[in-house]
Amino acid sequence: MKIVVNGYSGSGKSTLARRLGGLYQIPVLHLDTVHWLPGWEEKAEEQGRSEVRAFMDRNASWVIDGNYRKLEYERRLQEADRIIFMDFNRFSCLFRAYRRYLDHKGRARSSMTEGCEEKLDLEFIRWILWDSRTRKQKKLWRAMKETCGEKTVVLKNQRQLDGFLESLSGQKNPTEFP
Repeated sequence: MKIVVNGYSGSGKSTLARRLGGLYQIPVLHLDTVHWLPGWEEKAEEQGRSEVRAFMDRNASWVIDGNYRKLEYERRLQEADRIIFMDFNRFSCLFRAYRRYLDHKGRARSSMTEGCEEKLDLEFIRWILWDSRTRKQKKLWRAMKETCGEKTVVLKNQRQLDGFLESLSGQKNPTEFP
């Protein structure tokens, strides 16, 4: 079982990845922990790619959450049995990011590098509302969904996410993925 969780910032990628990892008892890699060094410094690209390759090579099954195109993106999509795209609207993502900020204010969340305290500044708000939703980015998401069509699940809101999780919890054989 190999699962990729992609989507917009604040949509709940890390939370879903953690739940899937627990459900299927497989390792989870949060790409935020690979991309960032303490203090919100970016890690060298090759070092990050190397870490992702090593994780994928040593694990027969995995969940990887995050969008970072420079971190073995094509390989992740190709090897994945299922790709989940969190296509929540911008205001829902902003609300979720705000709630996450309140929950983790002054400390790093478990899906982030230690030393990267949770923040919600104007730059991140702009990213959630506009900069991550450019025509170019939307075109890239459409291309991913078209290329990986049959193995892609698109979740647009909390109700769809809840229904998806409910369908998983009712499975008799947890090695099969709807």
